[in-house]
Amino acid sequence: MAHSAGPGEFRFRSLIIPVYLPTLLFAIGQGAVIPILPLFALELGASVAVAGAMVAVRGIGTMMFDIPSGVMVSKLGERGAMLTGSLGLAIVGVGAALSPSVWVFAPLVFLMGCSWAIWLLARLTFATEISPPEYRGRVLSLLGGTNRIGNFAGPFLGGFLGLFFGLEAAFIMQAVLALAAAALMYLVVKEPARAVQHDEQSVHARVFAVMKEHRRIFATAGTVTVAIGVLRTARQAVIPLWGDHVGLDAAQVGIIFGLSSALDMTLFYPVGVIMDRLGRKWAAVPCLLTMSAGMIMIPLTGGFAALLVASLITGFGNGLGSGINMTLGADFSPPDARGEFLGVWRLVGDVGTAGGPLVVSGITGVATLGTASIATGGIGIVGALIMIFLVEEPRKRIQEVRERQTSAGP
Repeated sequence: MAHSAGPGEFRFRSLIIPVYLPTLLFAIGQGAVIPILPLFALELGASVAVAGAMVAVRGIGTMMFDIPSGVMVSKLGERGAMLTGSLGLAIVGVGAALSPSVWVFAPLVFLMGCSWAIWLLARLTFATEISPPEYRGRVLSLLGGTNRIGNFAGPFLGGFLGLFFGLEAAFIMQAVLALAAAALMYLVVKEPARAVQHDEQSVHARVFAVMKEHRRIFATAGTVTVAIGVLRTARQAVIPLWGDHVGLDAAQVGIIFGLSSALDMTLFYPVGVIMDRLGRKWAAVPCLLTMSAGMIMIPLTGGFAALLVASLITGFGNGLGSGINMTLGADFSPPDARGEFLGVWRLVGDVGTAGGPLVVSGITGVATLGTASIATGGIGIVGALIMIFLVEEPRKRIQEVRERQTSAGP
C-alpha cells in the first residue's frame, strides 16, 4: 500500500488528478444515471413498482460488496482495486444501455452498485494512505465536496442527454467517464500497491478479527454514522412528501431541494479545516444537531417559505458533515487491516443510508409523516449524544501517536 507523505512533503494539489478528478467524473456519472434508472426500466416494460425498485437494487449491490471490496483492496492494493471498479463500471454501463429487457437490466444495476462499492472503498483507502493524519479532515471533506458537486451536476447532464439522445445515453456517459477515470489513475497513480495474498480461510478470519477487535468503535462511532445516514436519506424523502402535504407543486419542491443542495456544497472546505484544527466532534455533533433541528421543524411548516427555511437548515447541517464518515473511518482504521476495517465501516454506514427511507415509511404507516420527521430528528440527537460522551476524539489520538513517534526518534 502507498505510504502517507510527511507533513512537509504533502500538497493538496498532488491529489487533484489521482483522487479528486476521478471522483468528480464518477460522481457526475452516478448523478446522471440514478434518476434515469427507474425511467429506463419503465421504457423496458417494467411495472411502476419494479421500476421504483431499481435505485434500491443498486444500493443493495453496494451494501453487499462493501466487505468484499475491503478484502479486494488488501489483495490488489488501492490502485488495482480502483482500476477494477472503474473498468467494471464502464462495462456495466455499456451493458445497461444495451439491455433488451428489465430482467437483463436489473442484474446489471446490481453489478453497478458492486463496482461503485469497490471504487469508493479503494478511493478512501488510497486517500487515507497518502495523506498525513493532520491533513486528513481537509483531504476527505474535499473528497466529499467533490462528490456532492458531481452528484449535483450529473442529473442535469443526464437529463439533457436523455432528452436529445435517449435514456441509454446517460449509461454510455457513465461508462465513458469511468474509462476516463481509469485512464487517469493508470497513468498518474504511480505508487505500486503491495498486494497481500491470503487464502479464503485467512480472509474470513481477518474480517472477523477486525470486527471483534474494533467492536466498540463500530458500536459507538459506527452508530453515529448510521444516525447521519438516516438523517441524510430521510430528509430526501420527507421534504418532497411534506411539500406535497402542504400543497406545493413539483417545481416549488425542486427549488427547495436545489437551494438546500447549493448551501450544502459551500461548506466542505471550512468543515475540513474545523476537523483538522479543532477535532472531528466539532463537525459531527453540529452536523447531527443541525439536521435534527431542521427535521423537527419540518412538521411545523405550512407553506413554501417555512419549508424552505427548514430545508436550508437540514442542508446546512448536512454540509457541516461533509466527509465526516470517511474521516472517522480513516482515523479509526488500523494500518495493517485498513481495507477490511473500512469495508465493515462502509457497510455500517450504508445501513443508515438504506434505513432512512425505511424509518420514514415505517413510522408514517403507523402514525403520521410529521411524527416520522420528528422521530428522525430524535435519532440524530441520540447520535450526537453518543458522539459527545462515548466516542474518543480521533484528533487527540493522532496527536498522541505523533508525539510518541517524535520522542522515539528515527
